[in-house]
Amino acid sequence: MRLISSLFVLLWAVTVEAKPLTVCTEASPDGFDVVQYNSLTTTNASADVLFNRLIDYDASARKLVPSLAEKWQISPDGLSYTFTLKKNIAFHRTDYFNPTRTLNADDVIFTFNRMLDSNHPWHKSAVNGYPHAQTFQLPKLIKSVNKIDEQTVRFELNAPEATFSALLTMGFASIYSAEYANQLLAAGKTANLNTKPIGTGPFVLKNYQKDSHIRFDVFTAYFGDKPKIDKLIYAITPDASVRVQKLKASECQIALSPKPQDVLAARQDKNIQAIETPAFSTAFIAFNSQHKPFDNAKVRQALNYAFDKNAYLKQVFDGTATAADGPYPPNTWSYINQEDYKYNPAKAKQLLAEAGFPNGFSTSIWIRPTGSSLNPNPRAGGELLQADLARIGVKAELKVIEWGELIKRAKAGEHDLLFMGWSGDNGDPDNFLTPQFSCSSIESGLNFARYCDPQLDKLINNGKKIANQATRAKLYTSAQKIIHDQALWIPLAHPITAVLTKPNIRGYKINPFSRQDFSSIIVK
Repeated sequence: MRLISSLFVLLWAVTVEAKPLTVCTEASPDGFDVVQYNSLTTTNASADVLFNRLIDYDASARKLVPSLAEKWQISPDGLSYTFTLKKNIAFHRTDYFNPTRTLNADDVIFTFNRMLDSNHPWHKSAVNGYPHAQTFQLPKLIKSVNKIDEQTVRFELNAPEATFSALLTMGFASIYSAEYANQLLAAGKTANLNTKPIGTGPFVLKNYQKDSHIRFDVFTAYFGDKPKIDKLIYAITPDASVRVQKLKASECQIALSPKPQDVLAARQDKNIQAIETPAFSTAFIAFNSQHKPFDNAKVRQALNYAFDKNAYLKQVFDGTATAADGPYPPNTWSYINQEDYKYNPAKAKQLLAEAGFPNGFSTSIWIRPTGSSLNPNPRAGGELLQADLARIGVKAELKVIEWGELIKRAKAGEHDLLFMGWSGDNGDPDNFLTPQFSCSSIESGLNFARYCDPQLDKLINNGKKIANQATRAKLYTSAQKIIHDQALWIPLAHPITAVLTKPNIRGYKINPFSRQDFSSIIVK
């Protein structure tokens, strides 16, 4: 009996032994100081593995849930948000930082004041600025962040903000260690915050080599459920086909951002799992309205009519996306179905002539070199647009620009036509409207149409001040009509979010916002 029991224990131990997880990802992150950047690649490599927020958004339950804060309270007038922090939450311990205390209110205050206060000693350390804080006008919105006691912090607002709680679930609101920041500041090594991050998340950064890999160790003192794997490795693999090859060869157990064709093939392959869900995202082509002739609404409308979106969807997404007619997906509250600009080259030529360009003009189309879930085949899409524009007399040069450089230059407003995509973080329509169409977002660079209209801006801003969802929806309906009539984008697609995994992966939950959580995965 003792021998049988011993064998059972041995077999059980072998079955549940933690193993490493390798994920084939599509690009290198911009860095690990997530407040400086807005790309999903950076969020997935930093905010989603290294850090935590005060609260999170549970996509399956569609509600806000506690994270670092065990509870929070909003004052009746909507001007005060009080968060009670969980106790004994540890920060990462590494060879470059040895924390002497656990998380407290000082860390929350440092995290936000760094972004809000231009006189803060850390404010200018972010070489890329604070795009989200700037876009959502947080310095104007937040009056103060106050320490009530060691475990309680209160945000005082200058005006009610219906989206404030939801904003705190976004990657840029990740909480940093004030103690570590003070250590770096004293040593004159503020840049290390971007290369040697310290957080409270389930994993600790071990090693990073650009365009090659990121290695994480499990944080054994993590306050939440301990990950079921012993190491997490990101194998940076820009080519989607190579990611699938590596998956099949068991060089990775998960492949992100597969091509539509690979998703279709995986559905029939017993050796690969395709996990899918409708994405809270929109692929689009942005017109730079600050560049002539795209400052003319008729020109933008003409190009909407000129592009055969059905042909584009078939060739690029191959049945794994639905056509977009506006800024955000149909399952978003306040969405309205507007008549799309149907493919009509004759109408496009007529509008160009009315705008003063009967013979067309010259421009450029910017694309990234490799695919993503929002743009599976950039070159194919770019060439389709280029050919359709040529039919109405518009000569467009196709420019292929490395992703990091493209996003940097696009945020600076150097593009003419730009293939881009946007994923929301929390299910609120403002998560699309403010970043992509507000005047404040031009300065931060997220408004790729670079369009500032007082009427549209007022609708967006007023929508954030009102708690009643029905009233907000009316404002957002008017905003969508302006965006449509002004033709600020060529809306392309609402893709599915798909991830390919090996059959021995258990516990992976796909997120409609394309955020990644590897902490609950088991490698059988």
